[in-house]
Amino acid sequence: MKLKFLFCILFFSTTLLAQKGTISGTLTDKDMNNEPLPFANVQLKGTSVGTTSDENGNFSLNVEPGNHTLQLSFLGYETIEVPVTIKENQTVTINRALTAGGGVMLQDVIVQTTVSREKESALLLEQQKAVEIKQSIGAQELSRKGVGDVAAAVAKTTGVSKQEGSGNVYVRGLGDRYNSTSMNGLPVPSNDPEKKNINLELFSTDIVEYISIDKVYNTKVYGDFGGGNVDISSKDYRGKGMFEITIGAKANTNAIEKDGEFLLNDGPNFSGFTSTEIPNNPLNSFGYENKLAPVSKTPYGGNIGVKAGKSFNFGEEGRLNLFATASFDNGYEFREGINQTVSAQGARLKSFNQEKFTYKTNSTGMFNANYRINLKHSIKYNFLYVNSSEQSRDSYFGYDRDYEEEDNLLVRRGNYVQNTVMINQLLGNHKLTEKLSLDWGTSFNKIESDMPDRTQNKMWREDEANDGFVLAQRTTTDNHRYFQNLVEEEAALNLALNYKLGVNDLGESKGKITLGYNGRFKNRDFEAIQFNFRITEEQLTQFYNPDNLDAFFNQQNLQNGFFTISSFAGLTPQTYSGEQNIHAGFGNLEYRFSDKFSSIIGLRFEKIDQTVKWRTQLDAGGDSNTFNRNEFLPSVILKYSLNEKQNLRMGLSKTYTLPQFKERALFIYEDVTEIKIGNPDLYPSQNYNLDLKWEMFPKSEELISFTVFGKYIVDPINEVNLASSTNDISFVNIGDSGYVYGAEVEARKNIINIEGEKTNKLSAGINISYMKTSQELDGDKVRNETNGRLNLNLTDETSGFTGASDLLLNADLSYAKDWKNDMGIMATVAYSYYSDRLYALGIEQKGNLVDKGMGTLDFIFKSKLSQKLGVDFTVRNILNPEFVRVQENSSGYVDAMTYKKGIVFGLGINYSF
Repeated sequence: MKLKFLFCILFFSTTLLAQKGTISGTLTDKDMNNEPLPFANVQLKGTSVGTTSDENGNFSLNVEPGNHTLQLSFLGYETIEVPVTIKENQTVTINRALTAGGGVMLQDVIVQTTVSREKESALLLEQQKAVEIKQSIGAQELSRKGVGDVAAAVAKTTGVSKQEGSGNVYVRGLGDRYNSTSMNGLPVPSNDPEKKNINLELFSTDIVEYISIDKVYNTKVYGDFGGGNVDISSKDYRGKGMFEITIGAKANTNAIEKDGEFLLNDGPNFSGFTSTEIPNNPLNSFGYENKLAPVSKTPYGGNIGVKAGKSFNFGEEGRLNLFATASFDNGYEFREGINQTVSAQGARLKSFNQEKFTYKTNSTGMFNANYRINLKHSIKYNFLYVNSSEQSRDSYFGYDRDYEEEDNLLVRRGNYVQNTVMINQLLGNHKLTEKLSLDWGTSFNKIESDMPDRTQNKMWREDEANDGFVLAQRTTTDNHRYFQNLVEEEAALNLALNYKLGVNDLGESKGKITLGYNGRFKNRDFEAIQFNFRITEEQLTQFYNPDNLDAFFNQQNLQNGFFTISSFAGLTPQTYSGEQNIHAGFGNLEYRFSDKFSSIIGLRFEKIDQTVKWRTQLDAGGDSNTFNRNEFLPSVILKYSLNEKQNLRMGLSKTYTLPQFKERALFIYEDVTEIKIGNPDLYPSQNYNLDLKWEMFPKSEELISFTVFGKYIVDPINEVNLASSTNDISFVNIGDSGYVYGAEVEARKNIINIEGEKTNKLSAGINISYMKTSQELDGDKVRNETNGRLNLNLTDETSGFTGASDLLLNADLSYAKDWKNDMGIMATVAYSYYSDRLYALGIEQKGNLVDKGMGTLDFIFKSKLSQKLGVDFTVRNILNPEFVRVQENSSGYVDAMTYKKGIVFGLGINYSF
């Protein structure tokens, strides 16, 4: 009886198992010479049974026997319906090629036949399927939110904020030194001698396919990682051909209010390409190219750009994709407000009303060629050239305790900075066998940052009734002209050999082993020279017009002996140079234990050598400093799929943070209100990182996620004020440890999505980050480690991390609608907010400097009037909030800096041929 019962159960179970059939196949992109189409939707019509194609375009679906209709679709592509009949235990193979159609909104920005990773839905699907903990923003989302540069794009993602007035970003409360930047997986050097990372505002979104923000470390990334790595994937056009011209205009309300009196420096031109040299015999003659008298400008900016792409087929499998873009953008800004420092009791030390006129340009050119030799081998070349410039004319009027007791000091500073970035990359992908593949990349980058002929003059207003000014002089550096140049070259090499484990007939594997090498070789040369003008006592009583100082500083007055010229060491500039070499080997094991549980276990070894040499006014004889380190960096990433729409993830890792060249060079840099000095005794900090994340993908283009994270940092590096009469700033390992912990929430939802051939959709997105940071402050540790050379008298024993806000919020609401004949509109309202954040630590019982919380609101409207013509309209910083930095003294808060940026209106037209 028992045998009969068991036989019945076995027969019944076998019958149930035999009832299923299988539909499998490969989806390709017809417009891309039948390249695999990943992340496409495969579904039985009228049912919830479905799946998506993998990275190779393969899919497999278990279905009940019978007659079905298989729907094959992808955003921006025509949907294909295939009738199919399935019998028990039968496998039916269906291979199809999809073609672009139906339409993606705003083809001027999102071309229908571009690679799928530009699309929000594809990036979300990739995030869902990947074992790594990923976060990306693609060209489609950048267009919808009206983002113009990479810095603004990154600040739209969870846990990331942008520093006011710069292109620096903070990831989970950690600033420049804790983050890294790469392009197509290869490192990018900095354009600023004070910064580790390149200014992300230099990269316009025209060159971007998508941007990845890795906040969880994996061993393919260099170990100099604390907050995150920003990787820019350059645009890779694929299609039949496109050519587009864009032209636009913009105006800042602050700037246009100064129309007719918007004054900038003489010399720098409209284009941002300027070459100003140190004059011949500068210590004995006054032969400067640029005058001190300002020039008036009309403060209306704009942009013009062109981009083109074309694909060519070679044989049955070969294909060459070409893309090029060139653009020019400029803009005018004006701000005014308080800029001051005060004592712990609130007494003024330096107190000015500042007016700042600014003109910025950005010229970008990019070319890339992607040649697919066949289905197994491809190579890619990327070239990027960026020239950016910023000229500013600052006027500080007020009080300086080192001069006179009255509020009558005028400081004029004219500055011009030109940055040139040139990036060359060659990358390759090779499928050697069904299981073995090789990825490689190499790059050579060069950056030059030039500050030619910065001017500074100080004057006293002696005759208020007639606005009469005389030249001021307390030190020989009060009136000067300054030249600075930085050149950095960097070569890099990436190699990765991948071996698939347990590959089945559909090309699916249980995982893969990756072994690789990274090399990074950087050299920097920096030099600066300042020519100081010592004025005779007799000439310090003469009245001069601040806008016509050429009446005094000229060759005739130099010959008459009214002033003399000197520098630090004759015509020998102050210099420092840096060399950094990193050799790294890494290994990863990615393994899928089951359909639900996957992991990546990795180990990375890095050998780091850094040498800095200098000869400066602080060390005229010159010196050098070298450190060598070996770092072992483990990482573990775990993923558990709760169901088809939900994942749990965890990441654990150890990383480090390197000091930068200028931070370790004994070099002094003087600004109007601060002086910075390097610290040769600075050394790397160690970071321990933990992330836990839950995510759900309710529908295509929708996401809900919750993350908690923590970081423990040993020997954190900080920028601090020293206990000195001039409040010098230096860089120190501030204490034994610090930590960061917090939570992140993100949601994207289609509120209204009317199904049909044309888009009619209202969508919303929000991400919120809440975090806490803390670090020990130990002045004795700093004194001991610098042999008493640096002295701190810190107000507090603990503090948060500089640049960290407790709360970050980004929200947007978008409406998109298409009509016939490719007409359509898209409107987006985007809001961003950061809470109070620490700018600098307090010393000598003075309170910390804190930037008060601030929110910004933008409106973006894009329209397609026809298949070829589009018009865009933007309003940025609608609320125009006041930026306020306060010094939080125990006796009360005192404003240290205040200003408003103004509202920016923009109008653009684009035309596709």
